Amino acid sequence: MFYFYILRCADDTFYCGQTNDLERRIKEHNYDKNKSAKYLRGKTPVKLVYFEKFRTLQEAMKREWQVKKWTRAKKEKLWNKYI
Repeated sequence: MFYFYILRCADDTFYCGQTNDLERRIKEHNYDKNKSAKYLRGKTPVKLVYFEKFRTLQEAMKREWQVKKWTRAKKEKLWNKYI
């Protein structure tokens, strides 16, 4: 199982990513600077706001690239409909 996810950063920006272990990846982003993304340096703690499951890495990556192009407002609408 692979995941596409969106995090809200401490500075109120968003970060999109993909992984095969969502819980581990969020912990890495928050607590392990060596394994986190450069973009997140100084923006922790991060909070998971949305995720989707996929059967393949390619599907998750495709979704990541699709959503990364969206505006902030469109990204917020994605998870606000589930709250």
